[in-house]
Amino acid sequence: MTKYWTDLVKQLSPYVPGEQRSGPGIIKLNTNENPYPPSPDVITAIKEVSGDALRRYPDPTAIALRSELARYHHINPQQVFVGNGSDEVLAMAFMAFFTGDKAIQFPDISYSFYPVYCDLLSVASQTIPLTHDFTLDLNLFDADAGGIIFPNPNAPTSCAVSRDHIIALLERTPDCVVLVDEAYADFGADSVIDLIDSYPNLIVSRTFSKGRSMAGLRLGAAFADSNLIEALHRVKDSFNSYPVDAVAQAAGIASLQDEAYYQQTRENIITTRQWTSEQLTQRNYTVLPSTANFIFASPPTDNAGALFSALSDQGVMVRYWPKDPIRNWLRITIGTDTEMQRFISAVDSIP
Repeated sequence: MTKYWTDLVKQLSPYVPGEQRSGPGIIKLNTNENPYPPSPDVITAIKEVSGDALRRYPDPTAIALRSELARYHHINPQQVFVGNGSDEVLAMAFMAFFTGDKAIQFPDISYSFYPVYCDLLSVASQTIPLTHDFTLDLNLFDADAGGIIFPNPNAPTSCAVSRDHIIALLERTPDCVVLVDEAYADFGADSVIDLIDSYPNLIVSRTFSKGRSMAGLRLGAAFADSNLIEALHRVKDSFNSYPVDAVAQAAGIASLQDEAYYQQTRENIITTRQWTSEQLTQRNYTVLPSTANFIFASPPTDNAGALFSALSDQGVMVRYWPKDPIRNWLRITIGTDTEMQRFISAVDSIP
């Protein structure tokens, strides 16, 4: 019953995540989760969080975690903001920077949370079309926009833009906040976190969910000039002064301190991604060049929807959007070698 709903709530089209199915034999390749567990040091850190720490509010500034992120990225803690997953960080950024009179711009095929935030916060928006090969031409963004946001690499297409192209965009948009969403940059895209000293309008968001296998803990971060970070803190402290709990803070620090494990698991995923792309290409699929932990692939015949359903019937879950121009494309998360071998076997078994 919607009797008590506001008109805004009635008009919302909420974000729809990938199906969360589990059980014996399910191969879950539809939500871009890391197929490997987090570092053993993360598990140890979680177990070592004391009961005393849990009965108290966590540090509202998360200074230990922010300091560790600053050390890792060779910046200072005043240039770091943390929140409950990068989705919350993005929401704070929308509230802080994109609620003005001018429209924010983002790709027309991109992370589907962006238009949801615009609807929720009454932010005017304008989409920028991808090129014919699903790449993003940054020259199409308007220097006079009310803000610019794009994932790098893009989702769901998996394609990235180069560092030089991002620099060129920043050079011509000094009066516009540019947010580069690096949720998937762990797997091969050029990061631009180191550019925040040179470009005071640049924000870079990151997540612990993908490269660091911590989607269940909800931990994300933003990196920017201290002036922009202060604005994010003003929004946070007007909404929830304690967003990152004590367990997540301890786990995040432990993850950042185990560089060897992080590098090994990301290399495993990159290697398996290459194998999977080659296998599909050999079967005449079109596979876009990926720098993410997923691939975007189109079958040789116009049957992506039927293929999606047939894979699901076999317990192999991928992501499908029945809309143009990606109606004949599937987004496939990279799992373990065993999972991807089963995926290819399932593809081969479908007429």
